[in-house]
Amino acid sequence: MTGAKACLVTGGAGFIGRHLVEQLLTDGHRVRVLDIDADERFSDEVEFVRGCITDSDCVRRALAGIDILYHVAGNPNLWLPEKSHFSVVNCYGTEVMLREAARFDLERIVFTSTESILIGRKPDAGSVIDETVERRLSEMPGPYCRSKFKAEMCAREAARRGQPVVIVNPTLPIGPGDKKITPPTRMLLGFLNGQHPAYLECLLNMNDVRDIARGHILAAEKGKPGERYILGNENIRLSGLLDQLEKLTGLDMPKKRVPYWLAFIVACIDETIADWITHRSPCAPVTGVRLACTEAELDSSKAVRELGMPQRPVTESLRDAIAWLIDVGYTDRPIPKFIG
Repeated sequence: MTGAKACLVTGGAGFIGRHLVEQLLTDGHRVRVLDIDADERFSDEVEFVRGCITDSDCVRRALAGIDILYHVAGNPNLWLPEKSHFSVVNCYGTEVMLREAARFDLERIVFTSTESILIGRKPDAGSVIDETVERRLSEMPGPYCRSKFKAEMCAREAARRGQPVVIVNPTLPIGPGDKKITPPTRMLLGFLNGQHPAYLECLLNMNDVRDIARGHILAAEKGKPGERYILGNENIRLSGLLDQLEKLTGLDMPKKRVPYWLAFIVACIDETIADWITHRSPCAPVTGVRLACTEAELDSSKAVRELGMPQRPVTESLRDAIAWLIDVGYTDRPIPKFIG
Protein backbone atom coordinates (compact mmCIF):
# COMPACT_ATOMS: atom_id res chain seq x y z
CA MET A 1 0.00 0.00 0.00
CA THR A 2 1.39 3.36 -1.01
CA GLY A 3 0.17 6.32 1.04
CA ALA A 4 -2.74 6.46 3.45
CA LYS A 5 -5.60 4.12 2.60
CA ALA A 6 -9.20 3.84 3.72
CA CYS A 7 -9.43 0.44 5.42
CA LEU A 8 -12.48 -1.53 6.56
CA VAL A 9 -11.86 -4.10 9.29
CA THR A 10 -14.72 -6.49 9.91
CA GLY A 11 -14.56 -7.98 13.39
CA GLY A 12 -12.43 -5.06 14.52
CA ALA A 13 -13.57 -5.54 18.12
CA GLY A 14 -12.08 -9.04 18.24
CA PHE A 15 -8.63 -10.17 19.35
CA ILE A 16 -6.82 -10.05 16.00
CA GLY A 17 -9.07 -7.29 14.67
CA ARG A 18 -8.36 -4.90 17.52
CA HIS A 19 -4.59 -5.21 17.10
CA LEU A 20 -4.99 -4.80 13.34
CA VAL A 21 -6.97 -1.59 13.84
CA GLU A 22 -4.31 -0.18 16.17
CA GLN A 23 -1.48 -0.95 13.75
CA LEU A 24 -3.33 0.50 10.77
CA LEU A 25 -3.87 3.73 12.70
CA THR A 26 -0.20 3.81 13.70
CA ASP A 27 0.72 3.40 10.03
CA GLY A 28 -1.37 6.46 9.17
CA HIS A 29 -4.35 4.79 7.50
CA ARG A 30 -8.01 5.74 7.90
CA VAL A 31 -9.92 2.95 9.61
CA ARG A 32 -13.57 1.96 9.66
CA VAL A 33 -14.72 -0.99 11.77
CA LEU A 34 -17.77 -3.15 11.08
CA ASP A 35 -18.67 -5.19 14.14
CA ILE A 36 -21.79 -6.33 15.96
CA ASP A 37 -20.21 -5.59 19.36
CA ALA A 38 -21.63 -2.21 20.36
CA ASP A 39 -19.89 -2.26 23.75
CA GLU A 40 -16.39 -2.01 22.31
CA ARG A 41 -14.79 1.41 22.55
CA PHE A 42 -12.43 2.80 19.93
CA SER A 43 -10.51 6.05 19.66
CA ASP A 44 -12.10 8.99 17.88
CA GLU A 45 -9.88 8.19 14.90
CA VAL A 46 -11.93 5.06 14.17
CA GLU A 47 -15.27 5.18 12.40
CA PHE A 48 -17.40 2.48 14.02
CA VAL A 49 -20.29 0.88 12.14
CA ARG A 50 -22.41 -1.41 14.27
CA GLY A 51 -23.81 -4.20 12.18
CA CYS A 52 -23.64 -7.81 11.10
CA ILE A 53 -21.63 -9.18 8.19
CA THR A 54 -24.71 -11.15 7.08
CA ASP A 55 -26.66 -7.92 6.46
CA SER A 56 -26.08 -6.98 2.81
CA ASP A 57 -27.29 -3.39 3.17
CA CYS A 58 -25.09 -2.79 6.20
CA VAL A 59 -22.08 -4.34 4.48
CA ARG A 60 -22.63 -2.22 1.40
CA ARG A 61 -22.72 0.98 3.45
CA ALA A 62 -19.58 -0.03 5.34
CA LEU A 63 -17.70 -0.67 2.08
CA ALA A 64 -18.45 2.73 0.54
CA GLY A 65 -15.25 4.69 -0.03
CA ILE A 66 -12.96 1.85 1.10
CA ASP A 67 -9.64 0.92 -0.55
CA ILE A 68 -8.64 -2.15 1.48
CA LEU A 69 -10.98 -4.71 3.08
CA TYR A 70 -9.76 -6.87 5.94
CA HIS A 71 -12.41 -9.51 6.50
CA VAL A 72 -11.41 -10.74 9.95
CA ALA A 73 -14.89 -11.26 11.43
CA GLY A 74 -15.86 -14.77 12.37
CA ASN A 75 -16.65 -16.98 15.32
CA PRO A 76 -13.37 -18.57 16.57
CA ASN A 77 -14.89 -20.86 19.19
CA LEU A 78 -14.60 -24.62 18.80
CA TRP A 79 -18.01 -25.19 20.43
CA LEU A 80 -21.30 -23.32 20.34
CA PRO A 81 -24.69 -24.27 21.79
CA GLU A 82 -26.25 -23.50 18.40
CA LYS A 83 -24.14 -25.24 15.73
CA SER A 84 -25.79 -23.43 12.82
CA HIS A 85 -24.22 -20.18 14.05
CA PHE A 86 -20.86 -21.37 12.69
CA SER A 87 -22.18 -21.53 9.13
CA VAL A 88 -24.24 -18.36 9.40
CA VAL A 89 -21.33 -16.19 10.57
CA ASN A 90 -18.23 -17.85 9.14
CA CYS A 91 -19.55 -19.11 5.82
CA TYR A 92 -22.62 -17.08 4.86
CA GLY A 93 -21.09 -13.91 6.31
CA THR A 94 -18.06 -14.38 4.05
CA GLU A 95 -20.31 -14.96 1.04
CA VAL A 96 -22.13 -11.69 1.73
CA MET A 97 -18.89 -9.74 2.24
CA LEU A 98 -17.34 -10.98 -0.99
CA ARG A 99 -20.52 -10.53 -3.01
CA GLU A 100 -20.92 -6.94 -1.86
CA ALA A 101 -17.19 -6.24 -2.19
CA ALA A 102 -17.46 -7.15 -5.88
CA ARG A 103 -19.55 -4.01 -6.35
CA PHE A 104 -16.58 -1.81 -5.39
CA ASP A 105 -13.18 -1.16 -6.92
CA LEU A 106 -11.13 -2.44 -3.99
CA GLU A 107 -7.35 -2.60 -4.18
CA ARG A 108 -7.07 -5.63 -1.90
CA ILE A 109 -9.24 -7.97 0.13
CA VAL A 110 -7.48 -9.84 2.93
CA PHE A 111 -9.51 -12.81 4.13
CA THR A 112 -8.73 -14.29 7.55
CA SER A 113 -8.94 -18.08 7.40
CA THR A 114 -7.34 -20.47 9.93
CA GLU A 115 -4.58 -23.05 10.14
CA SER A 116 -7.15 -25.56 11.44
CA ILE A 117 -8.48 -26.31 7.96
CA LEU A 118 -4.98 -27.20 6.76
CA ILE A 119 -4.54 -29.77 9.51
CA GLY A 120 -7.66 -31.82 8.84
CA ARG A 121 -8.42 -34.85 10.97
CA LYS A 122 -5.08 -36.61 11.31
CA PRO A 123 -2.20 -35.85 8.93
CA ASP A 124 0.74 -38.24 8.83
CA ALA A 125 3.11 -37.99 11.79
CA GLY A 126 6.19 -35.95 10.94
CA SER A 127 4.64 -34.35 7.87
CA VAL A 128 5.06 -30.65 7.18
CA ILE A 129 2.00 -28.59 6.30
CA ASP A 130 2.41 -25.57 4.05
CA GLU A 131 0.15 -23.52 1.78
CA THR A 132 0.11 -26.18 -0.94
CA VAL A 133 -1.83 -28.66 1.23
CA GLU A 134 -5.33 -29.37 -0.06
CA ARG A 135 -8.00 -30.87 2.19
CA ARG A 136 -11.55 -32.08 1.64
CA LEU A 137 -14.63 -31.02 3.57
CA SER A 138 -14.95 -34.58 4.88
CA GLU A 139 -11.54 -34.21 6.58
CA MET A 140 -12.65 -31.29 8.76
CA PRO A 141 -12.82 -32.35 12.43
CA GLY A 142 -15.84 -30.33 13.52
CA PRO A 143 -18.44 -27.64 12.68
CA TYR A 144 -16.04 -24.73 13.23
CA CYS A 145 -13.49 -26.16 10.80
CA ARG A 146 -16.17 -27.07 8.26
CA SER A 147 -17.53 -23.52 8.31
CA LYS A 148 -14.07 -21.98 7.88
CA PHE A 149 -13.22 -24.47 5.13
CA LYS A 150 -16.33 -23.42 3.19
CA ALA A 151 -15.53 -19.75 3.82
CA GLU A 152 -12.03 -20.15 2.42
CA MET A 153 -13.45 -21.93 -0.62
CA CYS A 154 -15.65 -18.86 -1.17
CA ALA A 155 -12.58 -16.62 -0.93
CA ARG A 156 -10.61 -18.74 -3.37
CA GLU A 157 -13.50 -18.76 -5.83
CA ALA A 158 -13.76 -14.96 -5.56
CA ALA A 159 -10.05 -14.72 -6.40
CA ARG A 160 -10.60 -16.95 -9.45
CA ARG A 161 -13.34 -14.57 -10.56
CA GLY A 162 -10.84 -11.72 -10.47
CA GLN A 163 -11.39 -10.18 -7.04
CA PRO A 164 -8.07 -9.16 -5.39
CA VAL A 165 -8.40 -11.65 -2.52
CA VAL A 166 -5.37 -12.65 -0.45
CA ILE A 167 -5.88 -15.42 2.12
CA VAL A 168 -4.10 -15.58 5.47
CA ASN A 169 -4.17 -18.62 7.76
CA PRO A 170 -3.17 -17.51 11.26
CA THR A 171 -2.03 -20.13 13.74
CA LEU A 172 -3.04 -19.93 17.43
CA PRO A 173 -2.96 -16.22 18.41
CA ILE A 174 -1.49 -15.37 21.80
CA GLY A 175 -0.64 -12.07 23.45
CA PRO A 176 -2.22 -9.19 25.36
CA GLY A 177 -5.72 -7.82 24.94
CA ASP A 178 -7.84 -10.95 24.39
CA LYS A 179 -10.98 -9.54 26.00
CA LYS A 180 -13.26 -12.27 24.67
CA ILE A 181 -10.90 -15.07 25.78
CA THR A 182 -10.38 -17.08 22.60
CA PRO A 183 -9.33 -20.77 22.88
CA PRO A 184 -5.53 -20.21 23.13
CA THR A 185 -5.95 -17.63 25.90
CA ARG A 186 -8.48 -19.89 27.63
CA MET A 187 -5.85 -22.64 27.67
CA LEU A 188 -3.28 -20.22 29.14
CA LEU A 189 -5.75 -18.97 31.74
CA GLY A 190 -6.57 -22.56 32.69
CA PHE A 191 -2.91 -23.12 33.49
CA LEU A 192 -2.62 -19.91 35.52
CA ASN A 193 -5.72 -20.76 37.55
CA GLY A 194 -4.78 -24.40 38.12
CA GLN A 195 -7.75 -25.79 36.22
CA HIS A 196 -5.82 -28.43 34.26
CA PRO A 197 -4.44 -31.25 36.45
CA ALA A 198 -3.42 -33.21 33.35
CA TYR A 199 -2.61 -32.53 29.71
CA LEU A 200 -2.93 -34.11 26.28
CA GLU A 201 0.42 -34.05 24.48
CA CYS A 202 0.19 -32.38 21.09
CA LEU A 203 2.13 -30.21 18.68
CA LEU A 204 1.11 -26.54 18.61
CA ASN A 205 1.99 -23.55 16.50
CA MET A 206 1.42 -20.26 18.32
CA ASN A 207 2.09 -16.77 17.04
CA ASP A 208 1.96 -13.38 18.67
CA VAL A 209 -1.32 -11.64 17.87
CA ARG A 210 0.62 -8.46 17.08
CA ASP A 211 2.70 -10.29 14.48
CA ILE A 212 -0.46 -11.84 13.05
CA ALA A 213 -1.97 -8.36 12.73
CA ARG A 214 1.19 -7.15 10.99
CA GLY A 215 0.98 -10.19 8.72
CA HIS A 216 -2.47 -9.02 7.58
CA ILE A 217 -1.11 -5.59 6.66
CA LEU A 218 1.84 -7.12 4.84
CA ALA A 219 -0.55 -9.44 2.97
CA ALA A 220 -2.42 -6.37 1.70
CA GLU A 221 0.85 -4.71 0.70
CA LYS A 222 2.78 -7.64 -0.78
CA GLY A 223 0.46 -10.64 -0.99
CA LYS A 224 -0.55 -12.11 -4.34
CA PRO A 225 -4.28 -12.46 -5.06
CA GLY A 226 -5.41 -16.07 -4.84
CA GLU A 227 -2.45 -17.04 -2.65
CA ARG A 228 -2.45 -18.36 0.92
CA TYR A 229 -0.03 -17.34 3.66
CA ILE A 230 0.31 -19.23 6.97
CA LEU A 231 0.86 -16.62 9.69
CA GLY A 232 2.65 -18.80 12.22
CA ASN A 233 5.77 -19.16 14.28
CA GLU A 234 7.65 -22.05 15.85
CA ASN A 235 6.12 -25.48 16.38
CA ILE A 236 6.19 -26.49 20.03
CA ARG A 237 4.91 -29.47 21.99
CA LEU A 238 2.37 -28.72 24.69
CA SER A 239 4.72 -30.20 27.29
CA GLY A 240 7.40 -27.75 26.13
CA LEU A 241 4.94 -24.87 26.32
CA LEU A 242 3.91 -25.89 29.85
CA ASP A 243 7.57 -26.06 30.83
CA GLN A 244 8.05 -22.48 29.57
CA LEU A 245 5.01 -21.37 31.55
CA GLU A 246 6.34 -23.06 34.69
CA LYS A 247 9.62 -21.16 34.32
CA LEU A 248 7.82 -17.86 33.66
CA THR A 249 5.39 -18.09 36.57
CA GLY A 250 6.77 -20.47 39.18
CA LEU A 251 3.56 -22.48 38.92
CA ASP A 252 3.91 -26.24 38.59
CA MET A 253 3.02 -27.66 35.19
CA PRO A 254 0.60 -30.62 35.14
CA LYS A 255 2.48 -33.87 35.65
CA LYS A 256 -0.11 -36.30 34.34
CA ARG A 257 -0.30 -36.97 30.61
CA VAL A 258 -3.67 -38.14 29.30
CA PRO A 259 -3.78 -40.65 26.41
CA TYR A 260 -5.66 -39.52 23.32
CA TRP A 261 -8.37 -42.19 23.57
CA LEU A 262 -9.25 -41.14 27.12
CA ALA A 263 -9.23 -37.43 26.24
CA PHE A 264 -11.55 -38.13 23.31
CA ILE A 265 -14.03 -40.11 25.42
CA VAL A 266 -14.07 -37.44 28.14
CA ALA A 267 -14.51 -34.70 25.51
CA CYS A 268 -17.47 -36.54 23.95
CA ILE A 269 -19.16 -36.88 27.34
CA ASP A 270 -18.36 -33.29 28.31
CA GLU A 271 -19.67 -31.91 25.03
CA THR A 272 -22.85 -33.98 25.20
CA ILE A 273 -23.56 -32.55 28.66
CA ALA A 274 -22.85 -29.05 27.33
CA ASP A 275 -25.11 -29.56 24.31
CA TRP A 276 -28.09 -30.94 26.19
CA ILE A 277 -27.88 -29.78 29.81
CA THR A 278 -25.57 -26.90 30.75
CA HIS A 279 -25.37 -25.07 27.39
CA ARG A 280 -21.98 -23.78 28.57
CA SER A 281 -18.67 -24.34 26.84
CA PRO A 282 -17.10 -27.72 27.65
CA CYS A 283 -13.60 -27.83 29.13
CA ALA A 284 -12.28 -29.69 26.09
CA PRO A 285 -14.40 -29.51 22.91
CA VAL A 286 -14.28 -32.59 20.69
CA THR A 287 -12.96 -30.51 17.79
CA GLY A 288 -10.06 -29.33 19.93
CA VAL A 289 -9.14 -32.87 20.96
CA ARG A 290 -9.27 -34.05 17.35
CA LEU A 291 -7.02 -31.20 16.24
CA ALA A 292 -4.64 -31.99 19.10
CA CYS A 293 -3.92 -35.48 17.81
CA THR A 294 -1.84 -34.11 14.92
CA GLU A 295 1.91 -34.65 14.80
CA ALA A 296 2.38 -32.48 11.71
CA GLU A 297 4.36 -29.24 11.70
CA LEU A 298 3.13 -25.98 10.18
CA ASP A 299 5.55 -24.17 7.87
CA SER A 300 5.31 -20.37 7.99
CA SER A 301 8.38 -19.69 5.86
CA LYS A 302 6.38 -18.39 2.89
CA ALA A 303 4.89 -15.52 4.93
CA VAL A 304 8.32 -14.69 6.35
CA ARG A 305 10.04 -14.90 2.96
CA GLU A 306 7.46 -13.21 0.71
CA LEU A 307 5.73 -10.84 3.12
CA GLY A 308 8.45 -10.16 5.66
CA MET A 309 6.23 -11.22 8.57
CA PRO A 310 7.96 -10.65 11.93
CA GLN A 311 8.32 -13.53 14.39
CA ARG A 312 9.01 -12.54 17.97
CA PRO A 313 9.92 -15.24 20.52
CA VAL A 314 6.93 -17.17 21.87
CA THR A 315 8.22 -16.58 25.41
CA GLU A 316 7.77 -12.83 24.91
CA SER A 317 4.20 -13.36 23.70
CA LEU A 318 3.39 -15.58 26.69
CA ARG A 319 4.91 -13.07 29.12
CA ASP A 320 2.87 -10.21 27.67
CA ALA A 321 -0.32 -12.28 27.67
CA ILE A 322 0.19 -13.29 31.31
CA ALA A 323 0.92 -9.69 32.34
CA TRP A 324 -2.31 -8.55 30.70
CA LEU A 325 -4.40 -11.33 32.29
CA ILE A 326 -3.01 -10.41 35.71
CA ASP A 327 -3.54 -6.69 35.11
CA VAL A 328 -7.22 -7.07 34.17
CA GLY A 329 -7.93 -9.45 37.03
CA TYR A 330 -8.58 -12.72 35.22
CA THR A 331 -6.23 -14.75 37.42
CA ASP A 332 -7.65 -16.07 40.69
CA ARG A 333 -4.49 -17.23 42.49
CA PRO A 334 -1.07 -15.69 43.16
CA ILE A 335 1.64 -16.07 40.52
CA PRO A 336 4.76 -16.90 42.60
CA LYS A 337 7.57 -15.37 40.57
CA PHE A 338 6.14 -13.71 37.48
CA ILE A 339 7.78 -10.43 36.51
CA GLY A 340 5.96 -8.76 33.64
